Amino acid sequence: MNSLENLILAYLENNPASSSKDVFDGLNVTKGYATVKRCLTQLIEKRYVSKVGIGKGTKYALSHSYAIIKPIDIDSYFNQDIDERIIQSSYNFNLIHDILPSVELFSQDEMNKLLLLQKQFEAKTNVLSTNQYAKELERLAIDLSWKSSQIEGNTYSLLETECLLKDKLTAAGKTQQEATMLLNHKAAIDFIIDHPDYLIPMKVSAIEDIHGILAKDLGINRNIRNHRVGVTGTNYVPLDNDHQIKDAMVQMCNLVNLKQSVFEKALLLLVLLSYIQAFDDGNKRTARIVSNACLIHYQHCPLSFRTVDPLAYKKAMLLFYEQNNISAFKNIFIGQFEFAVNTYF
Repeated sequence: MNSLENLILAYLENNPASSSKDVFDGLNVTKGYATVKRCLTQLIEKRYVSKVGIGKGTKYALSHSYAIIKPIDIDSYFNQDIDERIIQSSYNFNLIHDILPSVELFSQDEMNKLLLLQKQFEAKTNVLSTNQYAKELERLAIDLSWKSSQIEGNTYSLLETECLLKDKLTAAGKTQQEATMLLNHKAAIDFIIDHPDYLIPMKVSAIEDIHGILAKDLGINRNIRNHRVGVTGTNYVPLDNDHQIKDAMVQMCNLVNLKQSVFEKALLLLVLLSYIQAFDDGNKRTARIVSNACLIHYQHCPLSFRTVDPLAYKKAMLLFYEQNNISAFKNIFIGQFEFAVNTYF
């Protein structure tokens, strides 16, 4: 955002329900009144600002969506030590039920970009034979199994992962648990490819089934947890009551089923499954597979996350935990959708 936009947003944060003249006078800048009004219009288009009334009675305020989608400099944010950051340290019960249903996560420009990329994906896949499409999907599945595992600390290289998944050759010096994690990823991806309608409409029992595939032989409890867990790198504490966790999962499924945009569905699954932390372990892995299941069902390009920096991914996720702000993770989603469309098929 430019400096004038930042000034307007800061003013409206302290002075809600202001007229354009109030904003102009309050800023005391050298820009003209027409420039300030034009900037307000641009902020409305980005869904950072909302307006009520008409004509001279028009008032401006920060939108209901602003806290969720406003840009945050993630590097500056994490320059603060963990105990210095002012955060929402407990689960936000209003987020899924009251706030997110009315929030449009993508700006019009972002949505236009995603839709254009989706058209490119459709044009590319329309000329592929069934066998060619299957081969490209297999390539993406290997990349996704590798990267999703790497984000969780798995040390297999991409080449070692390919040898494991294609030829069942384990890598020297690696643990059996690492191999099992990768094989489970591939099994989960194969399952959603073979059963593209399994999770749609989204339901808790189906998500639990996907988690069960990912958790197989890893010593992970497959049930919804009923005890407290901590999240490394943050003071955010997820829910610890199994009834509340199940309710949150049901609310998430209802929200995803309600949303019309496939991109919003997929993005919400990525962040909310991780935010709820329904399982003892494997929450982010489950989120990536379930989100891709949604994309595949609706014949959208799935994501491999191959070029994601694991630290950037974790920071974006922590930002959502602590501020319920989706801006950094949304940028990852858009970038990875573009990468997938341009790289596969």
